[in-house]
This record gives sequence, structure tokens and C-alpha cells, in this order.
Amino acid sequence: MQTRVEPLAGGTLLQAIVARVDLSPAVRAFAVLFATVATVAAAQVSIPLPFTPVPFTFQPMVVLLGAAALGPRLGMASQILYLALGFAGLPVFAASAVLPQGAARLLGPTGGYLMAYPFAAFAAGWLAQRGFDRRYLTAVIAMVCGLAVVFTGGVLWLTLASRPSIGLSGALATGFVPFIIPDLLKLLAAAAVMPGRWRITGSASR
Repeated sequence: MQTRVEPLAGGTLLQAIVARVDLSPAVRAFAVLFATVATVAAAQVSIPLPFTPVPFTFQPMVVLLGAAALGPRLGMASQILYLALGFAGLPVFAASAVLPQGAARLLGPTGGYLMAYPFAAFAAGWLAQRGFDRRYLTAVIAMVCGLAVVFTGGVLWLTLASRPSIGLSGALATGFVPFIIPDLLKLLAAAAVMPGRWRITGSASR
């Protein structure tokens, strides 16, 4: 007889708040839409930098926090919806002096970061669903994994799509080095949100 092994402290914060595992379609849809709107709002606060085509925004932290609360599938869905709205031409992307809103933005220098959001959300959400978001250190690990996906997508895109080519070293210099310290600092602050919310719900693992 085989013993079923349950995931460590399984479940998402959304499930704990709603207090049932089988969430209704309406609750799921609202949660996805809320995370999408939060991502759009974060994109509107962007700081252009003179030495790189990639602006400084709070989007990665919003993407990862939303995924941690919603779980892998809903978190990923929220970012797919975000990209779909941008692809359709809605003004959801960060302001750019070079590229207009719309599908062309996904082909620009920030396209790799944007297209990595669904995968980063899935990674962070998958770990959060297994209890990583209930304690600070493991929440940091979950978010670092998601942030690594974002940077991987962004740097690879800059390496392959830049014309003229700037190569991997140039992509790291413009798309990774200027952002890693600020993003890690934001991540360390954001990682405290989820354990705090779990304590409020009274559902944190002991």
C-alpha cells in the first residue's frame, strides 16, 4: 500500500482567505483580473535610465507577489491577460520614448522581460503553493526564483534581438547589472508581505 505524500503546507493565500479549496469561477476570475490591474498600475510608475533602454519599474515585485497569493496557474493567467491587453494596444506597458504601446513593444528591448512574466509567475506561484510563502526566508527563495526567470528572459532577449547586436556582456551590462541590487532590495521587502498575510489569516504553518 502506497502512502500519499502531500505537498508541504499546500494551498495558496487566496484559498485560505476564501476558506475553501474549490474556488468558484467568479472568485478565480476576479483574482486574476485584480493581479492584472495591479501589474498595469505598477507599469505606470517607471523611471527611464539614460544608460539602458530598460526602465526601472516595480512590475517584477507585483508579478511575484500576485503569483504567490494566487498560485501558479492563476498567477500565470494574470500575466497572460496582461500581455494580451498590451498586444491588443491598450496602454498597459510602461511609458517609452522609443516604442508605442501595442504588439511592437513585445519586440522591443523590454520584450524579453514582459514575455517572461507568465513563466516567472508560474515559478513563484508553484513554490508558494507548496508553502514557501509562509516563512520569510523561503518566501525570499521563491521570489528569487521568479526574479531569475524575469532576468533570464530579459537578458537573453537583449542578447539575441538587439540590433546592432550588443552580445551577452552588453545585455548583462544594460539589462541586469543596473537592476539586480535595487530589485533584490525590493524583493527582500516584498518577501515579508506573504508571511505577514498568512499570520493574519491564522493559517501559517507551525
